[in-house]
Amino acid sequence: MATVRPLRAAAVTIVPRPVPGPAPADRRPKVSANGPITPAKTPPPARPGPGVTLDGGWDKRLSRGLVSPDATIDLHGHTLHSAYDMLDGALARSIAHGDRVVLLVTGKPPRPESERPHARGAIRAAIGDWLAGSRHASAIAAVRNAHPRHGGQGALYIVLRRPRT
Repeated sequence: MATVRPLRAAAVTIVPRPVPGPAPADRRPKVSANGPITPAKTPPPARPGPGVTLDGGWDKRLSRGLVSPDATIDLHGHTLHSAYDMLDGALARSIAHGDRVVLLVTGKPPRPESERPHARGAIRAAIGDWLAGSRHASAIAAVRNAHPRHGGQGALYIVLRRPRT
């Protein structure tokens, strides 16, 4: 390091390199010392999960409390297992009846200042995973927080997709 001299800072300019375009397709398989190299397959495009498919009009109406729920599911007083069973059955009934908005009352999430582990809020914490992995996930258009008129932090709106006719 004793023999290295720094370059002048003013004379050094960084020129961005041009991004090379796609190379022409080579039909020959590439071969390494271990055998042919297969190109990595791209995963299929991900299907949007619950909660990302509403337009601005829906979001505005939900945030202002202008939408009245077609059905209500109250999970107070249930264990995790019984709450999941009740949620699954109630969603099946709501989809069969053609409901669009379901109010899911879960109870308020734990307070940030509470000690860990939390004694409350287990159902609320599990709802996102339950809905994403549910057999009804394809019928759910969005999950949004409820307006204070409908329960505020202790409830969620589940917006179901329109039935295909």
